Amino acid sequence: MKELTNLFKVLSDETRIRVLILLYHKKLCVCQMQGVMEESQPKISKHLGKLRNMGFVKDEREEKFIFYYLDKDNKMLNNLLENILNNIDDYPILKNDLKRIKNVDCYINEKNKL
Repeated sequence: MKELTNLFKVLSDETRIRVLILLYHKKLCVCQMQGVMEESQPKISKHLGKLRNMGFVKDEREEKFIFYYLDKDNKMLNNLLENILNNIDDYPILKNDLKRIKNVDCYINEKNKL
C-alpha cells in the first residue's frame, strides 16, 4: 500500500508530472529539462531528487552531465503516464513540453558554450 500512496504523492505536483512525462520519452539532464520546461535548475533538481529517492527515476553520468531516466519497472506508473499521453490534448502544458523536447539537444550545446 505504501508504494501506491507514494505514487499518488508524486503525481500531486505539476512539476513532477512534467518531469515524468519528459523522462517517459527520453533520457535527459537537468539543463535540458530546464530549457524545455522553462523552470529553474534548483526547482527541477529538487523534484528529481524526490523522484529518485522514491525509486521512480534513475540517473547516470555521461561526461560532465548527469542524465535522468524513468525506471520502467513500475508498471502502475507507466500505465498512468500512458493514460496521460493518450489524452495529451487535455493537458496543454504537457503537450507544449513534448513539442519542445524535439529541440532538447540545443540546450546542452548552449550550456557547453559557457
